[in-house]
Amino acid sequence: MWSAPSKQTQLEESLSKPYSEGIREALDRFTYNFVITDPFLMDHPIVYASEGFLTMTGYSRGEVLGRNGRFLQGPETDRRSVIEIIEAIRQEKSCQVSILNYKKDGTSFWNFFHLAPVFSKDQGRVIHFIGVQTPIRKCSRLCTSKDVENDIMKQHESSASANSTANASNNLIYFGSCRRELCREFSVDLGHSRLQNSCTEDDHKGRVVKHACEAKESDKQKAIAAISCVMSELTLFSKYTGQSVSDTRCDSADLVRLAPSISSSLTIALSRIQQSFVLVDPHLPEMPIVHASNSFLQLTGYSRDEVLGKNCRILQGQDTDQEDISKIRESIEAEQPCTARILNYRKDGNPFWNLLHTAPVRNASGKVAFYVGVQLDVTGMEDNSYSDKGMTSQMKQLGAVGAVRVAVRSLLGAGPSK
Repeated sequence: MWSAPSKQTQLEESLSKPYSEGIREALDRFTYNFVITDPFLMDHPIVYASEGFLTMTGYSRGEVLGRNGRFLQGPETDRRSVIEIIEAIRQEKSCQVSILNYKKDGTSFWNFFHLAPVFSKDQGRVIHFIGVQTPIRKCSRLCTSKDVENDIMKQHESSASANSTANASNNLIYFGSCRRELCREFSVDLGHSRLQNSCTEDDHKGRVVKHACEAKESDKQKAIAAISCVMSELTLFSKYTGQSVSDTRCDSADLVRLAPSISSSLTIALSRIQQSFVLVDPHLPEMPIVHASNSFLQLTGYSRDEVLGKNCRILQGQDTDQEDISKIRESIEAEQPCTARILNYRKDGNPFWNLLHTAPVRNASGKVAFYVGVQLDVTGMEDNSYSDKGMTSQMKQLGAVGAVRVAVRSLLGAGPSK
């Protein structure tokens, strides 16, 4: 007799079916605070929680998985922020909101929350949501209703001033870096010195008016980077199950990169190497990138989908020395390693000096299967003798090359004849 799968099985299969078994280990490497939720399971539960999220909130993984994210809400959480998130989920779209959340011990903290949908290209619907939490470290003093009333009075008195901080169109009042969002029902009758607020019943007693701390631009960029990295990982692992996903509902073929020319087991092994590097396939046209490490993505600002299938020349720019390019090309033709200090460019156009080491990676039969390129940002350094924990740059790069070679030989075997 058939029986419905247990809740634990449902949580596990929510990730393993679309992304393969290796996805949890891959996600565990990220230091971001984030969760992944499944809107098609009962009560839209969390199916994955990062170590950063657990550390930030004080909960254990067992206390989080299978629960709806509302357990982070508390008595002073602004209902309007919650509704904004609910509405974004309903419309299957991204949203960013500053919201007051609570840790397990009851401590409140301001959280810049970035929500992003994950679409299944085959099913044409959302299968998961990524939620990134970025604590807002600094916030101006909390303001009571009296503070708000006084500020409204001051703004009225200086309404003719061009520097007025009131935004009458959307009822926003600014106190330093804290944004106070006043309800539409706020009405001010200055002729009778009357302030009415139907938002909360207790505000006249000096309770804190519901508000949202403004996140810094750097916090917002961190959240965007986190979404990009997690999304890239989900996209990569979905290809191994044949269930490609993307961050948009669009079915454009542009979102589908090369079918992976390396196995999922090799991808997992390479992902354990904590260096900035790429693996390219010299046997395919244009020598495309077939694997890019998370450190490489963080260094360059690209997402994995933006680099897989591309030639490494995407890092070149107007001031890149062509002699360095020729030196690298010649070493590849000779199947020899090469080290060059080359000017490269990040996705945002900012240049950086890259101490690049390239080397052939042979399979078990001794034939060149790939080339690996290990990057090290040496911007502002006088020479190439950079050291970290006693390791020189050359030692670090050779160590990464060695780890890549071991992974390829053990998991690729003799490989196909190329």
